[in-house]
Amino acid sequence: MAGIHITDIEAAINFWRERHPSPDGVTLAPELRALAEVYALMVFYREDEADERSLPAKARAAWMAWYESQPDTPCIAICSTSQGDAQCKGCGRSFEEVQRWTEMSPAEKRQVWRRITLHGDAWRFNRYAERAAEGAAEAGKR
Repeated sequence: MAGIHITDIEAAINFWRERHPSPDGVTLAPELRALAEVYALMVFYREDEADERSLPAKARAAWMAWYESQPDTPCIAICSTSQGDAQCKGCGRSFEEVQRWTEMSPAEKRQVWRRITLHGDAWRFNRYAERAAEGAAEAGKR
């Protein structure tokens, strides 16, 4: 199983902070408390990934709610792997990642997203960034 990167835990925390702000600056919503406990342990043990399988149920549910608010696929409908490229020029995924996408766990998908975002040279991040943004907006409407 894949690990959930600490930046995804942070993003999920911020997602829930926007939806359930603390009324007094101290009290946390249950989703925030669950994610904050995982985050604190990761920081304490200097870990940058949490095992997807070992997340406590409440933290996993909170993370999954955030995950489901994100675009599912980095695809921008310009797939050069179908033309024989090992790495897609459109989205940055490998041929194997494109083929296995529907079978991948949420954490595995987020690992791919993290890699291609950090690499940042796929067309989704430059030439066709507006197309990717439109696709993300459409996915958010569903």
